[in-house]
Amino acid sequence: MRVLLDANLSPRVASALRASGHQTLHVGEVDLLTATDEAILEWAADHGYVVATADSDFGALLFHRRAARPSVIHLRGVSHRPPETHAALLAENLPALEDAVDAGAVVSLSPTRIRVRELPIW
Repeated sequence: MRVLLDANLSPRVASALRASGHQTLHVGEVDLLTATDEAILEWAADHGYVVATADSDFGALLFHRRAARPSVIHLRGVSHRPPETHAALLAENLPALEDAVDAGAVVSLSPTRIRVRELPIW
């Protein structure tokens, strides 16, 4: 699985995930640092990436578009924690989420809960 990190997650998260063997880019690495959420979704869909974000807007955009791609992993309840915590939460859960995001899903991921909604959301 290829993961594109939104601007609200630190580039340090991308580095940590790469170090643990995950193919990860930060939006700043692909000239999307100031891009709209719509542009980030389009880029991710065009390039086969899953978007990881702390922004709840991505799920709403997919709903309004009735889109089946790209999948989104929404990190919840961790905004006050350091990037290393974000990276650890993702690294620990990405293998278990692979089938769901490959099929198309919005995943809500927190330290205590995982919720998966299949795409498209109707």
